[in-house]
Amino acid sequence: MARKRKGAEHVPPYDKLMIPVLNALMNLGGSGTIEEVNEKVYELENFSEEVLQVPHKEDGSQSEVDYRLAWARTYLKKFGLLENSARGVWNLTESEIDTKQINTDEIVRHGKSNNKKSNKKSQDETSTTEIEKEVEESLEWKEQLLDTILEISPNAFERLAQRLLRESGFVEVEVTGRSGDGGIDGKGIARMSGLLSFHVIFQCKRYKGSITPSQIRDFRGAMQGRADKGIFITTGNFTRDARKEATRDGAPPIDLIDGELLCEKLKEFSLGVKTKIVEEVEIDEDFFTKF
Repeated sequence: MARKRKGAEHVPPYDKLMIPVLNALMNLGGSGTIEEVNEKVYELENFSEEVLQVPHKEDGSQSEVDYRLAWARTYLKKFGLLENSARGVWNLTESEIDTKQINTDEIVRHGKSNNKKSNKKSQDETSTTEIEKEVEESLEWKEQLLDTILEISPNAFERLAQRLLRESGFVEVEVTGRSGDGGIDGKGIARMSGLLSFHVIFQCKRYKGSITPSQIRDFRGAMQGRADKGIFITTGNFTRDARKEATRDGAPPIDLIDGELLCEKLKEFSLGVKTKIVEEVEIDEDFFTKF
C-alpha cells in the first residue's frame, strides 16, 4: 500500500476536479469519451507526469487521478450536469454552463443527501453510498478483467486483439507476431464506409506499467513503409509523452488502446464481458402516509 500513498497527496480531491471536467467537456464541444475527457483535464490542469503516474492501488491499472475523475463525473451526473451513454460517451446536459456559478459543495451535498433514504444502516455501521458503489463497481470489474487477461499467454492476448479488431470492423486481420519483428504482432485493413481503406499493423503488450515514448518510437520504426498507421494495445497505460509521440506531426500516426479503453471495448462487443439488467425495487414511504 506504500506505493499508493506516495504522491497521492499531490492529486487533487474529486470535488476540485469537477470544474476541470466541465471545462474539458466544453473544450471538446460538449461530449467526449472517458479517455478524451481525462486527457483534456490533464492538459488544462497541466498535471505533471509524476502526478499522473500515481497508482490508485498497488499493482493496479488505474491511476489515482483517473479514479478521482470518475468520482467527479459521477457526482456531476447525479446533480444533472452530465449524462453518459452505454458506449461510454459523456456529455453536458446544457450547451453552455457558467462554471463560475457552480458550487461544488452543493453538488457534493446533493449527491450524498440523495442516498440517505436508500441507506437504512445504522450510524454505527459502515455505509456505502450509491455513488461509491457506482465508482467502485466500475473499477472492480475492470481490474478483474485486466487481471484475467494478464494470466493468459502472449499468443492468446494477440488472438484476443485480433478478435477485437475484427469486431470493430477491420478485415483481413492476421496475427504475425514473431521475435525480431520490431514488436509487430499483427496486421489488418480498416475500411471506412466501404469506400476507403488503409493498412494497419498492431502491437500487443500485456503490461501493468506505463508505455514510454521510446517504445512508441520503436514500434513506429518497425512499421515504416509497411502500413498507413499503427495500433498499440496494452493492459497498462501510456505516459503523457508517449501519447504525444503517438500523434507527433510528420510521423505516421499510432492509435493507443490502454487498459481502460480495452476493457470498455471488450464490454461493448461482449468479448468475455457480460452485462446483466437488474431490477431494483424501491419503497416509496411517503405514499403510505397519504392514507
